Amino acid sequence: MDNEIYLDGNATTAVLPAALRAATEAMAERYGNPSSTHATGVKAKALLDTARERACRLLGAGPGRLMFNSGATEGIQTAVLSALCAVRARRTAGEPAGTLLVYGATEHKAVPESLAHWNALLGLDLELVPLPVGHDGRHDLAALRRLAPHAAFVCTMAANNETGVISDLAGIAAALADSPALWMVDCVQALGKLPLDLAATRIDYAPFSGHKLYAPKGVGMLYVRAGAPFTPLMKGGGQETGWRSGTENMAGIAGFGAVLAALEPGSPPDGATFRSHAELCVFRDRLADALCQALPGIVFNAPFDKALPTTLNFSVPGLSSKELLDLFDAAAVRVSAGSACSAAKAQPSHVLEAMGLPEWRSSNAVRLSFGPLMEEATVQEACARIARCGDALRQAGMLGEPTAARPDGLLQLSAGGSHTWLVFDAASGSCAVIDPQPALEDRIGTLLRAHGYREAVRLSTHDGTGWPATGDSLGLGAQCLRRMASGTGRLCYLLGPDGEAPRHAFIGAADPAGLAHLLPANILLCPGRDARPDAPPALCSVPPANTAPASLAGMHLDAAAVASLLREHPAALLVDVREPYEHAATARFAGPRAVSIPLSRLAGELPAWLARAERAPLVFFCRSGNRSARAAGCLRSLGYAEAYHLQGGIALS
Repeated sequence: MDNEIYLDGNATTAVLPAALRAATEAMAERYGNPSSTHATGVKAKALLDTARERACRLLGAGPGRLMFNSGATEGIQTAVLSALCAVRARRTAGEPAGTLLVYGATEHKAVPESLAHWNALLGLDLELVPLPVGHDGRHDLAALRRLAPHAAFVCTMAANNETGVISDLAGIAAALADSPALWMVDCVQALGKLPLDLAATRIDYAPFSGHKLYAPKGVGMLYVRAGAPFTPLMKGGGQETGWRSGTENMAGIAGFGAVLAALEPGSPPDGATFRSHAELCVFRDRLADALCQALPGIVFNAPFDKALPTTLNFSVPGLSSKELLDLFDAAAVRVSAGSACSAAKAQPSHVLEAMGLPEWRSSNAVRLSFGPLMEEATVQEACARIARCGDALRQAGMLGEPTAARPDGLLQLSAGGSHTWLVFDAASGSCAVIDPQPALEDRIGTLLRAHGYREAVRLSTHDGTGWPATGDSLGLGAQCLRRMASGTGRLCYLLGPDGEAPRHAFIGAADPAGLAHLLPANILLCPGRDARPDAPPALCSVPPANTAPASLAGMHLDAAAVASLLREHPAALLVDVREPYEHAATARFAGPRAVSIPLSRLAGELPAWLARAERAPLVFFCRSGNRSARAAGCLRSLGYAEAYHLQGGIALS
């Protein structure tokens, strides 16, 4: 198995060895409470003070205050609460306070959600206004100048977490020159990557997060300009000079302090210095060149000259972000689709949407990011694996280039809850396309060209278009398609070997219950649309009441249980349901008892499995366990009780 190459540094980073040692030492030897006055407490207090002094020097805090906290989200909450309490106090005193809460349209979601939360909780009824950005991701300063006289609080970023775009902080400060608004700048992605001299700026609040720069998770900082209003988020024992009560996370602060020490000139840990801006630019350009070679048509979503060299945000025509993430993950290259905090939500990037980029780019964007400790050898290996990913896509016909491989049978393509079914006949080189979705047209054409297929017929279950003028059956090599009225004013198409009973029915959006009396028993229903918009893409089913589904109990197995099952059942089969391009990109396979049957091809394998007199156990696996769970669940719904899957996927095995 390949060693992991981690290129998701904007989400989090590994802990610097010196930071790990410092945190361990703090827990083992400097475990005192820094509020205690005895010698053990004094040692802990000295560690705390040293870390704070170092942070103040690096940030140019000057007379400003700097408190340690749990991370950027707490820092943002504290800054927002402080600013809004000050606005309320100004209102009460009859002073001009502003009516607008202005935030960059590309801010991390923690900012607008915090603004909305405290605005409602404090009953201020201020208007939240997103500040537009241009196609380059930079704030619209003309719009800010119009808003500034009415702004109560303005929130922007030093550098964007998804695109790496660097804000024009000097331009923003100039636009706010005559405004009474308080100003927060999210500096999470700036630490260690941009020069900071906060006391020399107009910035009132600046939150930081340690784990974005090789410190442990759960520790951060908040800078507050001298004279800026402040309201503690938490009151209690008066720690952090009353600004943030609660015993300090000394292990986290010690680790963060070690990272800050590495940033100071002349004091690198273990002789490992952070890379210079010029070195990081070279790394970025090499990775970008590798991506361009591997992924034809790639588009980078932020201009390099206005972004951090540690962030590459890109989209590839015809490839979804999920497909690309699965592909890179198979090659043990860890990248992400935008912000890690919202990665589980299948939505277009709000950052790229705000930049006015086309929907296909905002929906299918991938972020590759790394930290300033990146090494030459890692970049070299990453470029090699990116090339392997490109080769895997070519072999699978995903890039439209001719390939020797030729799929045969059924293929399911999905987009937005709808499904297109392709029926390939390798012998004749012909393909039937059933219910083509507009979003999948490019993919269909790419696959047909790459594999040397001609489109024999294009059918719709909605209105019956595409069927030849005469007859109710259509030959496709050794297969035969038959059309049949579904009883809902639509058509369905039956597929099976010529001269035999049909095995699959393409039913479009028809109600399976209404088809039960029209179709042969146990025929597999291939839907054209999911039952619910939020449901996982549907696989095959059978007409209701035609098969008794097996219980789902015991379906989920961990790695140890899978190994035990394989020992007890020599005939058991491991089934890799990852797609062909993932399989081609990986350096790991499960062994001689494993077969590759992608989830998109599962429908074609089901009849043979279901027809077995003796059903050997089938154990499905994939990257994370989601697709394998759907495959095993599908088999069990069809009555195949010996279907299992590897819970958590090979990522946990």
